[in-house]
Amino acid sequence: MEEHERGREAFASEEAYRLHCLRHSTAHIMAEGIRTVFPEADFAIGPAIEDGFYYDVDVARPITEADLEQIELAMKAVVKRNSQFVRQELTREQALAYFKDQKYKVELINSFGDDVIGTYDQGGFVDMCRGPHVLRTGQCKHFKLMKVSSAYWRGDVTRPQLQRVYGTVWPTREALDQHLFRLEEAKKRDHRKVGTQMGLFMFHEYAPGAPFWLPKGEMLYHTLSEAMRTALLGEGYVAVRTPMLFDKKLWETSGHWAHYRDNMFNFDKREEGDEAEQARIYGLKPMNCPSHMLIFGSTRRSYRELPMRIHDQGVLHRDEVRGALGGLTRVRQFCQDDAHLFVMESQIEDEVTKLIGLVNLVYTSLGLGYRAKLSTRPADKLGDDSLWDQAEGALEASLKANNLEFTVNAGDGAFYGPKIDFDVVDALGRSWQCATIQLDYQLPRRFELSYVGADNTEHTPVVIHRAIFGSFERFIGILIEHFAGAFPMWLAPEQVRVLTVSEKSEAWGAQVRDALAAAGIRAHLDDSADKIGAKIREAHGAKPVYMCVIGEKEQESGTVSVRGRDADLGSMPLAEFVERCRTEAVPPFGA
Repeated sequence: MEEHERGREAFASEEAYRLHCLRHSTAHIMAEGIRTVFPEADFAIGPAIEDGFYYDVDVARPITEADLEQIELAMKAVVKRNSQFVRQELTREQALAYFKDQKYKVELINSFGDDVIGTYDQGGFVDMCRGPHVLRTGQCKHFKLMKVSSAYWRGDVTRPQLQRVYGTVWPTREALDQHLFRLEEAKKRDHRKVGTQMGLFMFHEYAPGAPFWLPKGEMLYHTLSEAMRTALLGEGYVAVRTPMLFDKKLWETSGHWAHYRDNMFNFDKREEGDEAEQARIYGLKPMNCPSHMLIFGSTRRSYRELPMRIHDQGVLHRDEVRGALGGLTRVRQFCQDDAHLFVMESQIEDEVTKLIGLVNLVYTSLGLGYRAKLSTRPADKLGDDSLWDQAEGALEASLKANNLEFTVNAGDGAFYGPKIDFDVVDALGRSWQCATIQLDYQLPRRFELSYVGADNTEHTPVVIHRAIFGSFERFIGILIEHFAGAFPMWLAPEQVRVLTVSEKSEAWGAQVRDALAAAGIRAHLDDSADKIGAKIREAHGAKPVYMCVIGEKEQESGTVSVRGRDADLGSMPLAEFVERCRTEAVPPFGA
């Protein structure tokens, strides 16, 4: 039917379109279920979202777990009824009359510019909606209501606080069960929980949004950082470190003052000699690119120096809303594996190709899948359309030259240029946006950068902004959940735990630990008075790659009894085990 085709062009695939229809339709079925349990319910909006749907509703009392069960029963009755979703169009006056007892619907109708209001009837329950939907309610049978939270009407804290009921729905029972399993597994893998158990990091209310990296976490951070530094030095990058604090004049030149000021930490400072004692305004840097423009522009440059690849892992700050902070995935202080490549236009495709190769190397070596998106010009872009056409065309040509499938994310580019964004896919099939390759014709012009070309005239470079991990904090959070804390040998903050059975084997245990440490292996000796069973249980929580159990037999034979995460490897000579660890500890990149 034609009404079920509405909006198909807005979706990246047929599957995405069908899932949207299924979830949007089930939100309507849930609304009918809510009305069955709460006849006085006043409904706001009920959209489809990633992996499910929700509906904002105003009822007289808090919705409980028992209520969710009753709502589900009512929804099952609607599904069993297998009513058709029938689109009806009302005039504004008809819609206002029909929904006169629903104040949020009335407010929505009055805010619409359309004179025709779409509704859908699903067998007696009518809701206002543009669509699209599935054909019948019976197609929405594989659902589950998940939770209830609160939400202010239209996100305005001065407006009424509504209850938001969340649900999920899938085309098959198997897909629903898999999703619910992933959610349970995600709870177990939550990086905030696992990171605390492993002693990697902590947070404190005195520094909201800024993690404290504890010894094991700092080792993990350092290992990841050094692997990237080493990998880049082999590719011709130069590492720099730049100031954290800049006069607002820098941000005005770059355009960030106009486009990004609300996300920056800014403050006034009165300094002796300032005209009329007027305060200067400073800002903590939220990104490195403007300071790298200053480095490039600090001396006369030749085309022979290009590509000039500048790498910077400096500290950055962004003024995230406190309510949006969440463990390591949304913080206010962080570092990026950041770099800016100053290139000639003829070098763009080669450099982007190398970066795509680096993305592939890093992600595949960590067992992460990935998907590419071409993000195009936003509404608040800098510069004219001709340069944007040129930049977007160059990135698209690079993607095609590398046979890399991609989707177009219209309007999501940076204000200074288009970009290729990479979403990594973790062990649970979840997507996280990480790497980015951004092509910038604007900032070099704003900073009046130039180089002397082969023709002995001045030319403006093009800048490629890129990060592979994104922020270390967020990427480590993703890796903790991807590996459930059981990191590969090269990355594990504790690679081997040496466990002595009794005092009689402590001397050999210390020699084993020292031999591993001398080979560069991160080993810890547990020679406490606890029984070996307790030591093993405690070691499991720390998630070392190997446990070496050291008793009198091992001491006498000069061997170690090795347990891996998944299997008992038995007894082996110490030298053999040390060499095994040394081989496995080599980073897959940056070695």
